Formats: sequence, C-alpha cells, structure tokens
Amino acid sequence: MVGGLALPHTQPFIPPPPPPPSRNPASHVSEDGPREQLSCLPPLHQVKTMEEFKKLHARFIKLGLDRVPRHAGDLLLACSLSEWGSMDYARSIFLGLDDPGTFDFNTMIRGSVVHGDPQGALLFYPEMLRRDLEPDNFTFPFLLKACSQLSALAQGLQIHGHAAKRGFQCDVFVQNSLINMYGKCGEVERACRAFEQMGACRTVASWSALAAAHSRMGLWGKCLELFAGMTRDGRGADESSMVSALSASKNLGAYDLGRSIHGALLRSFTGLNIVVQTSLVDMYIGCGCLEKGMAIFEMMSEKNAWTYSVVISGLAMHGEGERALQVFSDMLHAGQQEPDEAIYVGVLSACSHAGLLDEGLRCFDRMRLEHRVPPSPHHYGCMIDLMARAGKLKEAYELMENTPAAQTEAAWRCLLSACKTHRGDLELAERAGRNLKELNAHNSGDYINLSNMYAEAKRWGDAARTRREMVDRGLVQAPGYSRVEVKGKMHTFVSHDKWHPQRREVYEMAYQIEWQLRFEGYTPSEDEEERRRRMQGGGAESQKLAIAFALLNTRQGSRIRIITNLRMGKDCHTYTALVSRVFEREIMVRDRNRFHCFRQGVCTCGDHW
Repeated sequence: MVGGLALPHTQPFIPPPPPPPSRNPASHVSEDGPREQLSCLPPLHQVKTMEEFKKLHARFIKLGLDRVPRHAGDLLLACSLSEWGSMDYARSIFLGLDDPGTFDFNTMIRGSVVHGDPQGALLFYPEMLRRDLEPDNFTFPFLLKACSQLSALAQGLQIHGHAAKRGFQCDVFVQNSLINMYGKCGEVERACRAFEQMGACRTVASWSALAAAHSRMGLWGKCLELFAGMTRDGRGADESSMVSALSASKNLGAYDLGRSIHGALLRSFTGLNIVVQTSLVDMYIGCGCLEKGMAIFEMMSEKNAWTYSVVISGLAMHGEGERALQVFSDMLHAGQQEPDEAIYVGVLSACSHAGLLDEGLRCFDRMRLEHRVPPSPHHYGCMIDLMARAGKLKEAYELMENTPAAQTEAAWRCLLSACKTHRGDLELAERAGRNLKELNAHNSGDYINLSNMYAEAKRWGDAARTRREMVDRGLVQAPGYSRVEVKGKMHTFVSHDKWHPQRREVYEMAYQIEWQLRFEGYTPSEDEEERRRRMQGGGAESQKLAIAFALLNTRQGSRIRIITNLRMGKDCHTYTALVSRVFEREIMVRDRNRFHCFRQGVCTCGDHW
C-alpha cells in the first residue's frame, strides 16, 4: 500500500533513464526566452512519426527549452497521447522534469491508459501523492478508466474514496467515470448509486454509462428503460447509448424498437461510425432480418474484426454456412483484416450448423497452420459439435481424448446430446456423462438425455437411477419462456401462463390451432423428453402460446418473430412448420442455438439442428 492505495502486483515505478542533457547548460532559458528560438521550430502538431518527434525533441534540448514547464508539458502530451507516440520515451521526458506537476502526472496516467498499460497508470498515482501534489477532476477519471480496463474493483473503490474525500462527489467527469468503472466491474448497484447521487447534474454521458452497465450484465429490459428515461428527461441520446439500446433490442428480439433507434440515428447523425454500423448489423441479424443486416454490412466502407465476426456468426445462426464461408473468403481476399480467434469461432460454428464437415475440417487446419491462430476450447467445442452433428461420434471422442483443451463441459454435453440424436453408442454416452460429473456440471438436461437413452435401450433400472440422481442433486430444468413483439411491445409467455391479460383468448386460439392441425396429420409427441418439457414449463408450450397470441394480434400475412430460451424440440418444430403452412405465415424462431425460419411448412434449418 502506497499513499493509502493498495496497488495491483506490478513492477515498481522505475521508468527508463531520461535522455542525455544538453552539452551546453547555459543554453537553458526561461519560459520568456527569445521568440526567435521558437520560431525556427516546427509546431508539435505537424509531427507525424516518432522519428520526427525525437529530432524535434533534440532541438528543444539544444535550445534549452526542454525544461521550461510549458514546453516540456507540450512535449510530454504529444509523445504520450499521439498515435505514433511511445510511453517509454514519454517516461524519459517525464523523469527529466525538475518538478513535474499535476498536469504532467495526469498526462502520464492518461497516456498509459491510452497505450494499454492500465497497471502502469495506477503506479503514477501514489508517486503523485508522495510529492504532495493534489489530484484534480482530470486525475480521477483517468485512474478510474485504468481500473475499468483491469476490472480492478478493489482499487476502484479506494480511488472512489480518495475522490470523495477531496470533494469530487458532484463532479460530472468523476461521477460519470465512477458509473462506467462500476459497470465494467459488474457492480450495477454501485453504478446506480453513483448515478442517483448526481441528481440534476446528470449528463447524456451519465445515462449512457448506466445503460451500458445494465447491457453488459444482460439486464436488457432495464437498459431499454434507461434509454426511454433518457429521452423523457429531455436529453438527446448519444451514439454510445444507442449502441447499448441496439444490443438490448437484439437480445430481447425487439425488432420494432431496434428499427426506431436506427431511424433516430439517421435523423441525429450525419455519418455513423463503425461501432454504430456494426451494432445495427448485429441487431437486424439477431432479430431475424438477415437481409437487412447484410445490406448494411455491404454498404459499410470500413469493416473491422468485430464486424466480420458479427456477420459470420449471424449467418451461422441462420444456417447460412456457405454464405458465411463466402464472407470469410471475401475478407481474406480483401487483405484488410487478419482472421482472429472470434472470427474463426464463427466460421467453424457456421460449418457445424450447416453440416459442412469437410469444409469445417479444412478451416480448422487453415486456422492453425496458415493463420497461426492457436485453437482455444471454443474452437475445439465447435469441432466436436461439427463431428457429432455429422454422426462422427467416435472421431469426436478421439479428438477429445487426445486434446485436453477440448475436454470442456460444453464439448462433453454436445457429445452426449449427439449420442441421443443419432441413437448412437450408449457406452460413449455413459463416458460423456461420467466426464460431466467429474467437471461438476449442474445441468438437468445431461441426466435427462442419459435417462432417455437408457429407456430406449430398455434399461429401466438405469433410467430410474439416473432420474433419482438428478433429483438428489437438486437439479431442475430452467423455466422455459417465449417472447414475441407485437406493435412495438414485448410479450413474454411461460408454460401454463395465467397472468397475461389476453390469456383466455390466447388459450382458445391455441386450442383451435391444435384442433385444425390434427386434420393435417399432427399428433402431439409422446416422446419422454417432450413430456418432460411440457410438465416442467418447457419452451414448446410457451412457444405455442406465443404463436397463438401473434396470430390473434397481427395482420394476415405479416411475419411472426419469436425468441425462446430453450432448444426447440421435435414436437414444437413440427407444430410450427404446420402452422406456417396452414395459416400462411412466415414464422421466425430464435431458440438457444440458432434461427428457424418456417415458410409454407418448411424450415430453413433443413431439420438439421
């Protein structure tokens, strides 16, 4: 602990040595020195490279201007905050200062944060206190940003205390930085308290930071409430808050709201930056409007790794594996973006969802051998999923056995599920189940899948034992829900829903739908897993209620969009396909893993999910 601040475990404050002093000490002049000495020097803002800066710095030293506070501060600022700058060189300038002040320390703290060294930024603060310098309302925001980058809650709390003791509780810059820091550390309640303390001093940045905090924690509804409150408060939303609202719209499936935010962006800003454009692409694809998202993507003049990751992963969720691979190929051909870990997760996922086994194997080899991207557990998980979906269960198991990094909970669960889907090797399923237990997995679906396989093999004792073990461990299925947007409002349904205002009409409509579908050959599944879904509040029942509600409250021919939190079962898949044909509606369903788009009784997944 230095100066009352407990620092993270980093190297001590030992910057590199300062540049050599001028050979002629007499050349040092006061700040009011001859103007002709400055007139022969190019202004700092014209410097474009580190080499140019070093030459200019040498001339400052020769003229004795490097120790004049005003000029030294300008040199420090340019070197630490410019794109071409170097923090090592900036530290050498800093150490050459006879008596660095608060401004100089602020510059070094800020520069360290900008150049990705938040731990180094925090080390300047105790040194500042040791010199009896008073931090100001620029010091604390930079320090809090460093804590945000490190998710260093303990240090953030201490800096908050220091700021409060010095009377910065009502400073807008400090409070906004506090909201942002607490949000990035996952402390939403603390962020809310900092926001409330601001009272009438709140700015657009305050609202935006709090909305982003809720968005990061997956509190999508609250994020949208804050966005609405921001507009009611008479403040125009900025791009950052709209990005948070777009993310919330995507995750909630609130297409109408996302589209209205898009309109507000076009009205409020003459040009949209790459973050906003990518967020729009993500929102439209995530809400089921693939072509709208792709149209925005095609019009983007600049694309980064995040943009390509969003599009490739989005195409994967829509089952458009070949299109995803084409986008990936176009990216490589353009040569402007090297594929990273996230992009390859999307590529391998696209191959898995589309059943492109050979392409997936080639992409995996290319990732390792050509692009030198080391495989992560996520990549191995995609490969296990790809092989398992293709029925290559033994090959998937061999990959897992030979690769410790591939032995994750998600990969074993995928293998177990594939054993059931392909009615495969029960012994292999048992191995997967044992490995999940060893990883302390707490998922009721694992026990149910294994129990169902025992039942299919007529091993009733093992089936009952597995069910009892699930009960003894206190494992229950997560409640299923389905959400549908009608006239800009989200409606959520659960199994046996008794709270919706239109519940009577909805149940009557659901009964009529099922009665009509029986004439088309539909019979509710008697599969053990489907019965379990209905008994435990599964997604199938809630999805049928959401469909009934949408048919009641939307115009004939319009598209129905539904989001459900569980993987779609066979019975519900058959049911929804028939509804799309009988009622002549396009129904888009986003389940836990992917999109299903039903048109005239046919699903875009090709029954491969």
